Amino acid sequence: MIRSALAIAAVLAATAAHGEVVSDGRYAMGTILEITLDAPDAARGRALLDSLYAEVARLERAMTLFDETSDLARLNRSAGGGPQPVDPDLARLLARSVELSRRTAGAFDVTVGPLVALWKDAAARGRVPDAATLAATRARVGADAIRVPAPDRAEITRPGASVDLGGVAKGYALDRIAAQARSAGVTSALLSFGQSSLWAIGAPADADGWRLLVRRPDGGFAGVATLRDRPVSVSGSLGQFTEIEGRRYGHVLDPRSGEPLVRPLEAIVLCADATTAEAASKALLVLGEREGVALLGTLGCDGLLVDGQGGRHPTPGWAAATRFETEEPSK
Repeated sequence: MIRSALAIAAVLAATAAHGEVVSDGRYAMGTILEITLDAPDAARGRALLDSLYAEVARLERAMTLFDETSDLARLNRSAGGGPQPVDPDLARLLARSVELSRRTAGAFDVTVGPLVALWKDAAARGRVPDAATLAATRARVGADAIRVPAPDRAEITRPGASVDLGGVAKGYALDRIAAQARSAGVTSALLSFGQSSLWAIGAPADADGWRLLVRRPDGGFAGVATLRDRPVSVSGSLGQFTEIEGRRYGHVLDPRSGEPLVRPLEAIVLCADATTAEAASKALLVLGEREGVALLGTLGCDGLLVDGQGGRHPTPGWAAATRFETEEPSK
């Protein structure tokens, strides 16, 4: 279940200082969503867990591409056909995605749907797309094709364009349920989508924060980060990959070139919200240690890029934001 560069190194004690610890893990948005929180009592904690999981399920129904009846799937089919009614949360995330694409100079772009389909087909055929096909597909990509004219309406203006929210929807969902948990009085919780997108609220009962183990792309140890009241997104360039004509191609695409990343990298990014962190971690992978690390500062984020040789490329504020320790953790 754990795929990312982060693994929990400390969890809540069995009983928190001011209540009861409850936790669960359920399948959502293509992975396991694990929630651990400190509640006034077990019954109210379980009820809150059910409410949080229900909210994620509601968002998934609007944003998934695995259900042809979802609002997003319907919106993609209507590309070029004018504004369509959509769930307000989908409209908000689309508008936010356009903004994040602009702020990352296109290194993050949810309109990569045609490229995703192209490279899936390439993997199935075992042949890299030719230059003409790649260029034609790339011409259908660009966040300028998304319009959100009303809080419950959206439009894809370019025929043949399509949106894939797989790189940002989990972060948006975490922002929603983190706010919901806080509104219910929760001051200590860890919300984790497959350990690649997390919201750390407060701290465990007997610690200053949530200690998370940072790994290198090769699976080795890079350090330990301590998080408190921050979301974090972890993205690996080759976390999922396909091999075509003897070369590994990652699942993260550079929207500008239309090609998958091939260099082994792990990006760990902290921002004020999980939606931005998700977009920024992908942009960091695409832009690399110079442009990418500089970009994080413009987004108000901190982060660390770990390369295939174990080299660490942090933002200036990374160590302070995470109290990062490079020593091997005690057994």
